[in-house]
Amino acid sequence: MEYEAIPGPPGLPIIGNIGDIDGDSPTLSFLRLTDTYGPIWKFNIGGDRIVIGSQALMHEISNEERFTKTIAASLGEVRNGTHDGLFTAKGPEEKNWGIAHRVLLPALGPLAIRNMFDEMHDIASQLVMKWARQGPEQLIHVTDDFTRLTLDTIALCAMDYRFNSYYSQHMHPFVEAMSEFLKVSGHRARRDPITQMFYRTETAQYWENIALLRKTSQEVIDKRKQNPTEKKDILNGMLNGVDPKTGEKMSEESIIDNMITFLIAGHETTSGLLSFTFYYLLKNPSAYDRAQSEVDNVIGKSPITLDHLTKLPYLNAVLREAIRLQPTAPAIGLHAKEDTTLGGKYECKKGVPIVALLPKVHRDPLVYGEDAEEFRPERMLDEEFERRNTEFPDCWKPFGSGMRGCIGRPFAWQEALLVMAILLQNFNFSMEDPSYELKIKQTLTIKPKDFFMRAHLRNHMSATTLERALASASINERAGEKAAATKKKASQGKPMSVYYGSNTGTCEALANRLASDAANHGFSAAVDILDAVKGNLPKDRPVAIITASYEGQPADNAGHFVTWLNSLKGSELSNVNYSVYGCGHRDWASTFHKVPKAIDRAIEELGGSRIAQMGTADASKGDIFTEFEAWEEKVFWPAVKERYGASGSSESSPFEATFDIEVSTPRSSKLRQDVREARVEAVEVLTAPGAPEKRHIEISLPSDMGYSAGDYLAILPLNPKENIARAMRYFGLAWDSMLTISSSGPTTLPTDTPISATDILGAYVELAQPATKRDINALIDVASDAAVKSELVRLATKAFTSDITEKRISVLDLLERFPSVRLPFAPFLKMLPPMRVRQYSISSSPLWNPNNVTLTYAVVDRPAFSGQGRFVGVASSYLSSLAVGDKLHVAVRGSHQAFHLPKDGQNVPVVMIAAGTGFAPFRGFIQERAAQIAAGRTLAPALLFYGCRDPKTDLLYADLLARWEKLGAVSLRYAFSRASEQSEDCKYVQDRLYHDREEVIKLWDADARLFVCGSREVGNGVQDACLKIAREKREREKGGEVDEEKLQEWFEGLRNERFATDVFA
Repeated sequence: MEYEAIPGPPGLPIIGNIGDIDGDSPTLSFLRLTDTYGPIWKFNIGGDRIVIGSQALMHEISNEERFTKTIAASLGEVRNGTHDGLFTAKGPEEKNWGIAHRVLLPALGPLAIRNMFDEMHDIASQLVMKWARQGPEQLIHVTDDFTRLTLDTIALCAMDYRFNSYYSQHMHPFVEAMSEFLKVSGHRARRDPITQMFYRTETAQYWENIALLRKTSQEVIDKRKQNPTEKKDILNGMLNGVDPKTGEKMSEESIIDNMITFLIAGHETTSGLLSFTFYYLLKNPSAYDRAQSEVDNVIGKSPITLDHLTKLPYLNAVLREAIRLQPTAPAIGLHAKEDTTLGGKYECKKGVPIVALLPKVHRDPLVYGEDAEEFRPERMLDEEFERRNTEFPDCWKPFGSGMRGCIGRPFAWQEALLVMAILLQNFNFSMEDPSYELKIKQTLTIKPKDFFMRAHLRNHMSATTLERALASASINERAGEKAAATKKKASQGKPMSVYYGSNTGTCEALANRLASDAANHGFSAAVDILDAVKGNLPKDRPVAIITASYEGQPADNAGHFVTWLNSLKGSELSNVNYSVYGCGHRDWASTFHKVPKAIDRAIEELGGSRIAQMGTADASKGDIFTEFEAWEEKVFWPAVKERYGASGSSESSPFEATFDIEVSTPRSSKLRQDVREARVEAVEVLTAPGAPEKRHIEISLPSDMGYSAGDYLAILPLNPKENIARAMRYFGLAWDSMLTISSSGPTTLPTDTPISATDILGAYVELAQPATKRDINALIDVASDAAVKSELVRLATKAFTSDITEKRISVLDLLERFPSVRLPFAPFLKMLPPMRVRQYSISSSPLWNPNNVTLTYAVVDRPAFSGQGRFVGVASSYLSSLAVGDKLHVAVRGSHQAFHLPKDGQNVPVVMIAAGTGFAPFRGFIQERAAQIAAGRTLAPALLFYGCRDPKTDLLYADLLARWEKLGAVSLRYAFSRASEQSEDCKYVQDRLYHDREEVIKLWDADARLFVCGSREVGNGVQDACLKIAREKREREKGGEVDEEKLQEWFEGLRNERFATDVFA
């Protein structure tokens, strides 16, 4: 094969291209040279090296069968201090790397990282208080403070060691030694051996620094050995962990190597990420505002909890986008295992270092478009992020690749999300120099250079009150520690076995959670590893298997089981009753859930009987435990109950003796609403920008709440934050005001306990409720201005209907219109009715998903009829504020029995008529018909008459409807009020109904059912069209004029028999 020459800068004899690479900022030189020579080029410093800078080439060299990590340049020098630690080891060929990798996986698994939240919060709170006490006049050296933060965090979480960096102007000697060690390692990497000989003083200090790093690490180890604890931190993991493959423990030298490794890698990259993120947010005010608004909406002024971090999709996207543009570890070094080609045409020799230049990979215009250089977090929201990574694999690689990828990624991400959230929650930030343009400082990683900002406390908070608020976030006693100290009661019940395969500890935690919950369902469960049941899978009890894939391979404690399973050929597993749950990470798309799927399939093929459908979790979503609980509650236990008839135990709580925290959501009971907690699974805007906004939301229901297509979902909403702010402002309430309400009579408000004013105004009362005459009369009593009093009398009498009721004027509106009226807060609250539920037509079918519903709704936000500001719909604005993972309170309410699909769908046709979001119930109807047809059923015809403004702006679910029409589930008849030329010149649905009347008559004569959903205008228009069609039909059949009174009487007789309507205001 003839190869094309790899381009690159011409070098000089002996020194090669050393003059082309800036010693202080080599990455900037690489970027410049990539702009010059393209996405693949080579240079020579002590030998040839290849640089790649495109997604396609990154994807190619990510193939671990052909390429592997190389330790060269700076990393080769860092190896002087960390030897074969995880970061600087040459790979699996070094025994210590394999032992450390396997021992440390559980210590850095999702469960372990979750348990580090309190320590992370501790250090983050120290930073918050430092900035709060210094005040906005103090210049913040961003990278310095974030470096102190991340160093203290990794030290505390990993080895329970406090550097206390915020309590001293000078850094701990260990930190100074580490910083110098990294800096000099970079310098040494760029020098030839002869030049290095002239740096004797530097070299001596270099080795002294290494000695100090190792001495300090040894002291920490000795202290832990002398004072052992039960804490499940990384140090205990290294001291006590046993390699499941070799049975060996880590050597003390290896522990020291990896302690230094964690302190280096665990603070350098995350501090850079946080610094770059603030730079980009401060340069992009709209993104800053959206990120802070998300924090406000999700967390508010509450203490930040671990669960909050899973509900910040935009902040998550901000971090992804910042590290896309500025990957703090800007290059990955690899080499080919054998001679090969790159890009199908370039020669690549075995062992030649390949530098993957991540800033160029991450800005590939073929992947990210012409605006690849811009900071646009929207492209990193989950759905778009997953789509792009599926279409362009390996286009986002800030944490490395494959088995040598960053083991601490979950730690860094949880820490970064927490820090961003707690800072945006409590401060407003400004750049010291608004004209500052990003400059890069490079050591082992890159960070902004000379970047300063100021922090201003929000919400009129003082440092003292903030300190109290942060302190309230602490928990008396960590659940895990208390659980460890508490002996659980042995549960009685039918036998059950739970087996797991786990390297990181996550699947083990899920297995124990399932076993713990078993007692509440009448079972006594035993837990063990999968390898323990090799050749002896029980047949006398339900068996649950929870396992993961690791790069397509089984967990270390499940390998023997999988091998045994693959060796079976017949029906050896008949009478085994089983269910499988799989964990995985979508980043490893080619092996995603490979092992659990294979186990699930194999047991069935070998005669086993599946109890419940396999469940799966995706670690990339960051919420494995919630996904598992949903499967357990909605799929697994109902299936077990159906097969075994077990019932819940009343003797114990699933969390008996493990927690002393009482969490309640009393609002629904206080408001006497029969609603229960549900979870948002998906949200989507359905209309084009500029069109009245219509949205889609998917909600998972509580486990025993079912529904039928055509039913309603009742929502208990919260008031729009704009209205809450208005009320707080009018009554002069600070955002942290607490209320204690006393009442001598019955009330739906919480009494005799402190509760925040924002909660009362947001959740318990109807702020936008139109004022009553009694309310206005009360305002008259406290009005002091004669002219105001006279106007209020007019509004309470002759103008009440026209100016209050029809314009929906609330008490708050009146107070703002007449500021001289000073109504105390207590009577104001007493005037307001309690928050009530709103009902929305469910727009899905249980044949699609019996556990989830979807709603299709319009967001009400328009100029107020009163002329005062805007009228914002309470429920629609609340729904539109929800994000995936948010909780809300709901209940299914049945619709009229006539407003459901005919039971005899094979013989009874359906005609559906809707406009706008009135289509919602019919989406469920058609979805149900589609599922039935897909299952092989033959159904009678169905027509949908659907009206909207324009097919380009507000035609809802156009692609989905087209697919359903192609399937035969429906025939579509559109009416576009602003593009009638595209709908047979019909502007409204009633026009299209009349236009296609012959087909409607044909179906009507075949006993069709006719459904209408929409506004009152739609309902009236359709009724008029139906009467017109019926009148003309009778005139043709009987001749002469039709008796209008009898025609109307006939039509009314059809209601809720063959003609059903659902008309909303």
